[in-house]
Amino acid sequence: MGSIYSAAFSAIAVAAAQDVFEIVAPAGRMVTLREVRLGQASDAGDAQAELVPVTVLRGHTTSGAGGAAVTPAALRSGDAAASASVERNNTTLAQDGSAATLLAEAWNVQAPYLYRPDADARIVVAPGERLVVRIGAPADSLTMSGTLVFE
Repeated sequence: MGSIYSAAFSAIAVAAAQDVFEIVAPAGRMVTLREVRLGQASDAGDAQAELVPVTVLRGHTTSGAGGAAVTPAALRSGDAAASASVERNNTTLAQDGSAATLLAEAWNVQAPYLYRPDADARIVVAPGERLVVRIGAPADSLTMSGTLVFE
């Protein structure tokens, strides 16, 4: 088992479709997606319930834009810094290439979204390859937080 890292964002206003996470595996190393968590803290009432599409895609060749870089944190103290690059909340979506849709679901924003597959079903990203976690546009602005855990 390799080092495990998390990349997170907190209390970001989300009003449009976006790549909430984009990770690029470093040259010579694979990345394994262990977990994705999404939540929101602004729409609490039943009248504000909505379903937001969530997709995980691998293989885009052009990075998204409009968000920010995230420095992954090692979950075990003393592990080396992550060599994968991570961005969050890109409002210009990653594109080009032959992206494969690996996961397509709907997130009911009244509860947290959690993707945590069994070890044998984890998504693996080849060296230099890009993976994005994309959401569709919410009906209204959401104050979102999220965490990506990878190995």
